[in-house]
Formats: sequence, structure tokens, C-alpha cells
Amino acid sequence: MNLITNVIQFFKDAYYELTKVAWLGKKEVLGTTIVVIIFVIIMSIFVSIVDFFLGTVVGIIL
Repeated sequence: MNLITNVIQFFKDAYYELTKVAWLGKKEVLGTTIVVIIFVIIMSIFVSIVDFFLGTVVGIIL
């Protein structure tokens, strides 16, 4: 019985904490999403270039 009470209290506390969260607006979510997508594209290009050069160097050595 104590376990059930603890679980119920946990969900009540979690709900209470979620009511205090300052959620982002649509504009901020869109802006940060665009920043993340641009960053992922840039990092993908960088990793691809490094992979190509390292693969070429290893191919020359072997």
C-alpha cells in the first residue's frame, strides 16, 4: 500500500512542477529548431569532409 501511495505522490509532485515551467512560445521554438537544423547540416558536412580526407590518407598508406 505504501508503494502505491508513493507513486501517486510522485505523479502529483511531477504535475505540480510542470505547472511552474515557463514553456517557450511558438516563435522561440521555431527559432531554436532552425538553429539546430543548421548546426546539424554544418556538422554533417564537416564530418563528411574529414572522413573523406582520412579515408584517402589511409588508402594511400595502405
